[in-house]
Amino acid sequence: MSKHWNYPFSPSTDTAVDLSSLDAFNEGAPFATFEKMQNQGVVWTEETNGRGFWSVTRHEDVMALNKQPDLLSSARGIRIEDQTEEEYEARKTFQETDQPQHTYFRMLVNKAFSRGQVALFSDRIREITAELIDKALAKGEVDATDEIARQLPMRMLGQIIGVPDEDLDWLVEKGDALISNSDPDYTDFVVDKVDTEEYRLLPFRSPAAVELFDYANDLLKRMDAGESFGVLNSVLQPTKDGHSMSHDEFRNFFCLLVAAGNDTTRYSIAAAIHAMANQPELLSQIRDNMDDDGFMMTASDEMIRWASPTTHFRRTATRDFEYGGNQIKEGDKVVLWFTAANRDVDTFGNPFEIDLTRKPNRFVSFGQGGPHVCLGMFLAKLEVRIVLEEFAKRVAKIEQTGPHAYLRSNFILGIKKLPVKMTAA
Repeated sequence: MSKHWNYPFSPSTDTAVDLSSLDAFNEGAPFATFEKMQNQGVVWTEETNGRGFWSVTRHEDVMALNKQPDLLSSARGIRIEDQTEEEYEARKTFQETDQPQHTYFRMLVNKAFSRGQVALFSDRIREITAELIDKALAKGEVDATDEIARQLPMRMLGQIIGVPDEDLDWLVEKGDALISNSDPDYTDFVVDKVDTEEYRLLPFRSPAAVELFDYANDLLKRMDAGESFGVLNSVLQPTKDGHSMSHDEFRNFFCLLVAAGNDTTRYSIAAAIHAMANQPELLSQIRDNMDDDGFMMTASDEMIRWASPTTHFRRTATRDFEYGGNQIKEGDKVVLWFTAANRDVDTFGNPFEIDLTRKPNRFVSFGQGGPHVCLGMFLAKLEVRIVLEEFAKRVAKIEQTGPHAYLRSNFILGIKKLPVKMTAA
């Protein structure tokens, strides 16, 4: 029998969690709070240090509103925090743009992350995964987040952007400081604990952005001199109609690639390992079916639904409108809670159970259905699938040996520490 701290993934039973708090997900996702909201529809949510926002938690509502970028803009910030126009203009990546600018950005970068292009990395992902698992098996007991879940996306980041392996640890450390700017384990400049006014025009109000900008500037100089760096050269090429990425836009894109390209996949893998450690039947089921492509695609999708690492994306109403009996005003913040939608009982049968054969699986972890669907979706799916397959091949048993810890963030849900003991097959 699993110890009480092992399972479930998110045990919170509090129905009144302050979703605006950076501590809201410290014990995992506040599903009891989300369930209460789902029973009420779109809910006005008070904000401790802000003007409040509308919470959208039902799957059908998230899908409906995510498809209306003309009604709900991404260009005034994608996290709950308020920003001045100067701040969001200075800090924006293509995640924080609307049409037509967003379309131009995607045209520049889509090809590099297409399903076909990502498939070319399959063998390398498998090599790295096998190496990481074998090292963990040799040690016996490891922090699975640090030694497996963090390492694979980090090393694949190096393959994709073509930077030296010796730079990767530093890059991911700086990426963590950016996207995990609310967790003291990852930054000395915790966004709600210290004065970050000096950095308000930088991504995530983080001084780590300065160092990543410097790194990106060096890459730009070297590419101008004829060097090649993976997908980075291709994203700087102009589109057929002459649009190209400015240097400022490239620096912000590079920060996004380093941070988001590593973090969310890491926490999907960590959640999958946590699940296999606490429900050994999952590992057996994968082992019995890993030669079935259809099953493995379904299984990896289900693990990503289960993980739901990106908790929300915020939008801003472009005009007054009525939705679900609520009068939403121009300028109101509207928060789409993907994590809640992925546990909606009206969409998913037994949403708090892992069903590796779940079909259909209309999970929204990647923002599916909207214009901002995750650029790295195909890569993340492939990495999770290969992790599941290589665990099934190489690991006879995996057990959690101590309490896990969650990232301090209400934007990213992730197990940052996961002590496990592994036995070779």
